[in-house]
Amino acid sequence: MSGDPYELLGVNKDASQDDIQKAYRRLAKKLHPDLNPGNKKAEEQFKNVSAAYDLLGDPQKRARFDRGEIDASGAERPRQRYYRDFSEGTENQYSNDAGFSDFADVDDIVSEIFGRQRRSNVRRRGADVHYQLSLDFLDAINGGKRTITLPDGTALDVTIPPGTRDGQILRLRGKGRPGSNGGPAGDALIQIEVRSHPVFTLKDDDIFAEVPIFLREAVLGGKISVPTPTGPVTMTVPKWSNTGTVLRLKGKGAARPDKSRGDEYVTLKVMLPEKPDPELERFVAQWQSTRNDAPRASMGA
Repeated sequence: MSGDPYELLGVNKDASQDDIQKAYRRLAKKLHPDLNPGNKKAEEQFKNVSAAYDLLGDPQKRARFDRGEIDASGAERPRQRYYRDFSEGTENQYSNDAGFSDFADVDDIVSEIFGRQRRSNVRRRGADVHYQLSLDFLDAINGGKRTITLPDGTALDVTIPPGTRDGQILRLRGKGRPGSNGGPAGDALIQIEVRSHPVFTLKDDDIFAEVPIFLREAVLGGKISVPTPTGPVTMTVPKWSNTGTVLRLKGKGAARPDKSRGDEYVTLKVMLPEKPDPELERFVAQWQSTRNDAPRASMGA
């Protein structure tokens, strides 16, 4: 990572963890290699931003960095001892044995040296890495496999579980940065962004869709073909169904962790023929003359 991690994410040093996460997500959407193919500058910026978030997104690492215990790359800073300079003159406090009381005990120094050596041999887990993956609505609902390109040019296969939600984070264990001294690798954390769909919307585990029907189907009822995320199904429309009538397709919603599924709710919308139909106009004119209904009476109209 090149530069101060706070500056790379565009946040102040007193920023909350939530602000840091939001800043990273905003930059990741802008700089991700999948959205900037062939742009080496954006790729380098994405690497730096990801490294900065690896550091500041972990409260413990952030606290150690703020205290100066580790540098921006996450490496340990060497601990140093400072002593007063020697000086000439009879008042020099180091001219007698008592002056050496300000020096660390020799045993302490030796212990510190060997302590650093022991710490350097400790098996350490590798850092987690963070990525973002955009999915079509149906790919998220039905699941599948996707491949993402990492900043170093390698490919990573991702399994999308059925019912994946917008904002959900998928964890790929052992796909992060390598550990040190034989320690395990970190994980790859992939945040999902689900694109909207022209027909379906999702609320909790249920899917909602608006389906147009002909006037004849609304009055007489019948069977119609209705879209679902897994393909069209046949649904029965009751007689005298009106615009706004809601019908349920059980088990056609999003998958749940327990393998069950939500439902799909279909809202009917009665549509007239696209082209004027003189015969229908004559029938409605004759039929309406015998009716006294006032559909807007409840509105005071």
